[in-house]
Amino acid sequence: MKFGNECYTWFMKESGKFWNNQLDHMIEVTAQAGMTGIEPIHSWMGDLSDPEKLKDSLQSHGIELAAIAFVQDWNQPEETDQEKQEAQETIELLKHFPGAVLCTVQMPTGRHDLKQRRKNLVANVNAVSRRATEAGVPCSFHPNSPETSTNRTEEDYTVILEGLDATVTGWTPDVGHIINGGMDPLKKMKQYSELINHVHYKDWDGQPEFALMGEGKVDLTGITQWLHDQDYKGWIICEDEAPQAVDDPDGVTIHDGQWIRETLIPSIH
Repeated sequence: MKFGNECYTWFMKESGKFWNNQLDHMIEVTAQAGMTGIEPIHSWMGDLSDPEKLKDSLQSHGIELAAIAFVQDWNQPEETDQEKQEAQETIELLKHFPGAVLCTVQMPTGRHDLKQRRKNLVANVNAVSRRATEAGVPCSFHPNSPETSTNRTEEDYTVILEGLDATVTGWTPDVGHIINGGMDPLKKMKQYSELINHVHYKDWDGQPEFALMGEGKVDLTGITQWLHDQDYKGWIICEDEAPQAVDDPDGVTIHDGQWIRETLIPSIH
């Protein structure tokens, strides 16, 4: 199984300002943690948004580009000019890294006008995914779970996942967000298993939300065993949002890699 790391663990401090333009450092720590892939955030890649510089950094640390998280508001029925331009720039960057996933994420901005805004989200994700697929870039939609998210509850999942164009986009179940939205992660993954082409791990204890990997209530062993039994070949990306990550994202990433190697993988048969 392929394990990688999401850069949001560093973004948590000062909304990215503290670790700005330090993607090379995040790649280095990911390698030190024993993981083999990384998923940066499209608007927070700094100098490494240049494909040649990104290739050099990845190669020097022996890391693959697993995906890029592409985050937009998508509150209108169609993409704005700015959203479309950023999508095109990200697709062009991903074309340099065959197989790397465009992981689409909506920025949470409230649950007002929910029915229309869920419809807008689906239309925008499908539109971006169609253009990316035509360019040879695989796509996957990642729901989240803040109180202001349009894609956090079981009803949201039904409306949105069943509205996705499965010919151009898959689904990234983020197990911590699923349980934070009141659902059972493994049950939901089994329900929409045919859509899964990318996976995010984070742990959760409900106090009030996320916990250090392995110290929460998400059945990460059971989920990993199920993915193994399904012969899942995609990435499992650790996006640890434990409170400790705010001041020590390096330490949390090293911990996650060690927990995966020493506890999670040995438990899978």
